[in-house]
Amino acid sequence: MQRTIRLKLTPSSAQAMSLEETSHLFTEAFNQFVRLGWDAKVGNATKLHYLAYYPVRESVPTLNSNLINTARAKASEALRSAFALQEQERKVGMPQSDACPPRYNVHTYRVDWESQTVRLSLVGERQTIRFDVPAYCAHYAGYPVDTADLINRNGVWWLHVVVTVPAPDVEPTDEIVGVDLGIAQPAVTSNNRFLGKPAWKAIEGRLFYLKRQLQRKGSKSAKRHLRKVRGKQARFRRDCDHVLSKQIVHSAHPGATIVLENLTDIRKRSKIRKQTKTSRRVHSWSFAQIKAFVAYKAEGRGCTVAGVDPRHTSQACSCCGHQARNNRRSRGRFVCRVCGFELHADLNAARNIAAKYHTGRGKPPVGGLPVNQPIVSIPTPRQRK
Repeated sequence: MQRTIRLKLTPSSAQAMSLEETSHLFTEAFNQFVRLGWDAKVGNATKLHYLAYYPVRESVPTLNSNLINTARAKASEALRSAFALQEQERKVGMPQSDACPPRYNVHTYRVDWESQTVRLSLVGERQTIRFDVPAYCAHYAGYPVDTADLINRNGVWWLHVVVTVPAPDVEPTDEIVGVDLGIAQPAVTSNNRFLGKPAWKAIEGRLFYLKRQLQRKGSKSAKRHLRKVRGKQARFRRDCDHVLSKQIVHSAHPGATIVLENLTDIRKRSKIRKQTKTSRRVHSWSFAQIKAFVAYKAEGRGCTVAGVDPRHTSQACSCCGHQARNNRRSRGRFVCRVCGFELHADLNAARNIAAKYHTGRGKPPVGGLPVNQPIVSIPTPRQRK
């Protein structure tokens, strides 16, 4: 399995200038590849190479040829994504970047873990730059490296290195843990665990109120402050998603299967009224990022991540299987109209998610029936006159 670690570079002033020049030329090459591929409707990496390599090579002659190829690969990825959105009849413009991070491969950089130095291909020549390994990812240092991205964030240079780590040798188990993701309650598992913090919702509300006030003001200082608040909000959400995904993975034993709802296009399927608080929260819900974090954290624990159809998981009874919209009396209370089974609504949904996965695998569900039972009417005998 692969993991990404962030190495903090400590270049000299001359090396920092070379890093900045390399990043600038790489961005220029990326934008030229995108422009030529967009005009010719070409997203395939090989076809884009034959179409645009030599024109780009002539425009940035001082950039390493391998870096030009990686810029072409990044441009191909951006073009394919844009063309795919166009096929879905979605409005999309030509991709463009103000600062595209240069991508390095085994031919353009080499990491020496013992001396904590990295040798990078920059403008003009290769240079050796020292780096520091953060404590939280020090256990990944020393493993074989793959690609790396060079990123400048607030004047600090970072090298995001992909390392190949051996997967844990864990035997799969029969444990199934269903997870119901939500906004008010971040996550509830079928093994009776309520994860996340209620304070996250309040913090998000305060940040939204601050953003709205700054947008109304509209001054230069307000716009400058608004950019900082947006960055703070993005970092806060990412940190919350990391914490929540770690709690979800550790709620299951090694080798278990973690089942999530397939929430793709949930914003299109939902019937929530627009321009409401609930609609705003749904549209700012980072469920795809949570799923990605759970997937790669589960890989390190030897767990498997699966998805099920989310329809009717909140309306069906996890005890008898009866499905009705009025089973859910309130946001957090579920009471079955048939059998009277009462449970927290999110916990009931998590159990239904686990039961759906059992049914899909051909195994008997745990904690309830997967579908409504047929209603069989028994005719009463006619009375003889």
